[in-house]
Amino acid sequence: MDAIMTDTGFVDVAALDDIPRRGARTVATAHGDVAIFRTGDDAVFALHDSCPHRGGKISHGIVHGHGVTCPLHNWVIALASGRAEGEAAASCVPRFPVRVAEGRVLLDVSAPLAPA
Repeated sequence: MDAIMTDTGFVDVAALDDIPRRGARTVATAHGDVAIFRTGDDAVFALHDSCPHRGGKISHGIVHGHGVTCPLHNWVIALASGRAEGEAAASCVPRFPVRVAEGRVLLDVSAPLAPA
């Protein structure tokens, strides 16, 4: 899908309905691939599509609650903060500002945010 810039610096990257509940889609950016996640309660989050442990594509992981489990080694990454949970808590994934407006997913790709 071609991205459309909005006047606020966010890029229109997809329709919300294009991202399945408890699933993800990826967007190529100048900062690498960004995974856009949609939870079962329709919350939307954006993280760099690379696990901090082995670099696996977290967009291929299982979304549960507001977390995603990496498909390579089962680390759980909190979608809101980008931080790994449990023993891997010091590890993190860069996150990106994202929002939904009028059924469209808008992503700010200007620079990743530090983990929360």
